Amino acid sequence: MLARGLSAEFAEQVFNQIRGFGEYGFPESHSASFALLAYVSAWLKHHEPAAFLAALLNSQPMGFYAPSQLVQDARRHHVEVRPVDVMVSTWMSTLEPGADGKPAVRLGFSMVRGFAQKTADRIVAARAPGSFDSIDDLARRAALNQRDLRQLAAANALVALAGHRRTAHWLVAGVAPTTPLLEQAPLTETIPLLSAPTEGENLVTDYASTGLTLGRHPLALLRGRLKRMRLSSAAELGRFPHGRLARTAGIVTGRQRPGTASGVVFVTLEDETGSMNVIVWRDLVDRQHRELLGSSLMGVYGVVEREGEVIHIVAQRLVDYSALLGRLQTASRDFH
Repeated sequence: MLARGLSAEFAEQVFNQIRGFGEYGFPESHSASFALLAYVSAWLKHHEPAAFLAALLNSQPMGFYAPSQLVQDARRHHVEVRPVDVMVSTWMSTLEPGADGKPAVRLGFSMVRGFAQKTADRIVAARAPGSFDSIDDLARRAALNQRDLRQLAAANALVALAGHRRTAHWLVAGVAPTTPLLEQAPLTETIPLLSAPTEGENLVTDYASTGLTLGRHPLALLRGRLKRMRLSSAAELGRFPHGRLARTAGIVTGRQRPGTASGVVFVTLEDETGSMNVIVWRDLVDRQHRELLGSSLMGVYGVVEREGEVIHIVAQRLVDYSALLGRLQTASRDFH
């Protein structure tokens, strides 16, 4: 700068500014802020896991993890999660006293696909003077239409008023618009004895209405068949040594292809015991594009790559086992 005719005083001033930025510039300031966020998040997840889960659910859509993954992980860490319920839920997911003295998470109406917040607010306001005593009472006081009621029935949010989904759908179908003159007139109808849905039927409807289930994980129902196919669970893979050949399968929850990874795709699979990280090299991506992108339930044949407690499976072959899920529709977060 002196050679270019600038004064020593100005050069010293510029140098000090650069030095100050270098001491707390872009890399250092960002690493410090992210380190603080990581520490606070880890502290909350460890000490207040229910509040941590509720906060993440209330921040959706966000990040890499879908609500189903968050709920599954929380339940594996002994957090009690309770379903959407017209008698107690609000729009947001909230905390309630749990059975073991620890907080439980009550899912909010925001978890019901397509449900409007203004409709949820009407339910909460109508419930304030006193609990609903029937689906007709709920419909009248909260001014719900057939679409609203069908969404609540599908999400099993009417269980306190109906017992189970099939009865809820029957009762919802019988709710008819009323005139102001007949608004308070009670309706008496004999309710048929409908059989409860099977566990598999509930799973399918859970995923269709809220994107998650509070029942058993879908692969828990298939575990016997998967064992006969010699496919290991995530928990079993956790005990495999580095370099061992492995066969596994899981529901695809995410696919990532970072721009710096030279075409490598990272896939996250989930079963009833945990998550599995799969590395798919570029040549396999090119050879098995359909299985990679089209599978809901993906089988992976590969080699375990282990670094301490961190485990990946380097895929050598992919198999589409989606047909085993039947009518179950799952969703993954791909290339976000």
